[in-house]
Amino acid sequence: MNWLQLLSHHRLGEVRKAGGLDQARSAFEVDYDRIIFSQPFRRLQDKTQVLPLPEHDFVHTRLTHSLEVSSVGRSLGKKVGEELIGRHEELLSNQYSPFDFGAIVAAASLTHDLGNPPFGHSGEAAISDFFLNNPNGNCFREKVNDKEWADLTAFEGNAQGFRVLNRKGAHGLKLTMASLAAFSKYPRESLIHIQDVNRKSQKKYGFFQSEKDSFAALAHELGLINLSIGDDMSWCRHPLTFLVEAADDICYGIIDFEDGCRLGLVSYEHTVELLSEIIGDLFDRSKLNKIPGRNERIGVLRAMAINELVKQVSDAFLAFEKDILSGSFDSALTNHISASETLKKIETLSIEKIYRSVQVMEREAAGFQIIDGLLNAFSHAAINKGFDQKSFSSKQKSILRLLPETSIYEIEKQESPYEVLLCVTDFISGLTDSYALTLYQRINGMSIPGSHRL
Repeated sequence: MNWLQLLSHHRLGEVRKAGGLDQARSAFEVDYDRIIFSQPFRRLQDKTQVLPLPEHDFVHTRLTHSLEVSSVGRSLGKKVGEELIGRHEELLSNQYSPFDFGAIVAAASLTHDLGNPPFGHSGEAAISDFFLNNPNGNCFREKVNDKEWADLTAFEGNAQGFRVLNRKGAHGLKLTMASLAAFSKYPRESLIHIQDVNRKSQKKYGFFQSEKDSFAALAHELGLINLSIGDDMSWCRHPLTFLVEAADDICYGIIDFEDGCRLGLVSYEHTVELLSEIIGDLFDRSKLNKIPGRNERIGVLRAMAINELVKQVSDAFLAFEKDILSGSFDSALTNHISASETLKKIETLSIEKIYRSVQVMEREAAGFQIIDGLLNAFSHAAINKGFDQKSFSSKQKSILRLLPETSIYEIEKQESPYEVLLCVTDFISGLTDSYALTLYQRINGMSIPGSHRL
């Protein structure tokens, strides 16, 4: 792979235009702005990161998490870009700068959770479980092929994100190919017959069957290394994807840990101990103790730890650059830094004390129930409307009227059950936590609009 091809500022499916890098805003900065003002991004403000929102303190939502990942990603991109511009003369002669690297990673980082359903990662599991284990969802198996069924029964937020970014018409964000590829952590389809377990990029999948042609075109344009075997579709990652992944790893590792400490799920002493291990020689307990308030102290340590991790990850990327470009490197950069063991300790403690805390488990259980109920109602109504009018009941007609006009329009123009079911999962995965709950209650008669006036 070569950097000039990988840093394409052209947009998938659009006529190529001259320029884009020498204007007041680069094409990559335009990407960032488009994402910030998009509806899918705004909805992240009411989607769970890990912990439910407490009454008396602040914890992170998907929105604040994404902004922080983007900030760290920009720093990583610029630091790496400064060195790469010096290593590759053709980048400078083609007017690329470290800011372009930073803008690409920042934009891709901003979108990294765009396809996640409500209620955290349990939302993905709930969608998969409906089709795989619920008779009301499993009955659709005979209506789709094997690869389409794999999309539904192993529903993946990364693939949903790629679908959101590439919707046809006015709804897609039309990002540059560089930002779009940097977003794609898992550049393969859901069902492949030979999975290389040593490649981090093959751990999950990154596009549905509905977008496989778009991803193939993207990979071809950027010169991503093709790993496909037979009719299975798989490629190497875009190099900057490793920085997007590292920014996410840093933020959810350190900041989720900080949230856990603020809420008393992790002890203050344990938090100081582990963050100081990352900070190293710059840690000074006497200075720390002069800061009033535990939360303020933890905030300072968090900032120092992230700064150190940015340095270590940048150095690791530059050390492995040749292997990354050749496709032989395929693991998390955070596994190759001096702080890796401490990050693993933090992850282990977070799983035990935070991710398996009562409030998190209660919210996940509720999410399973809500998403299961919504899928059951909308999927059968949509399928019957399009393919079995005799079974299309008055109740189902009423249920479909609850969908926004854009969703109804998309459902009505689809020609296969698979595409209709994806339209339903588009709608449900795009819901905020609060609206998913409200809609579930209304469909099941638990809440009636205007009932307080009766």
